[in-house]
Amino acid sequence: MPRPTAAQLAYGSATVVFATVAMLLLSRTTTGLGVALIGVVALALGLLVAMTLPTPAARRAAYDPAARPPVPAERREHSLRR
Repeated sequence: MPRPTAAQLAYGSATVVFATVAMLLLSRTTTGLGVALIGVVALALGLLVAMTLPTPAARRAAYDPAARPPVPAERREHSLRR
């Protein structure tokens, strides 16, 4: 498994923090079980966000300016005759 990038760590961590605070404020839970459940859900959400971010290699493979469509044989022969 590849190492996570800095962006993945940052987005995942921010998601965990903000999701935890938002869920705690919205649920107004006071029990230990409720807080633990919210923490687990926030961690799962942060992991999901971090793993769905595209990696730099995937972005490079998706857009490669050096990769051009193949030239048809007719055009190749025509350009060689000049």
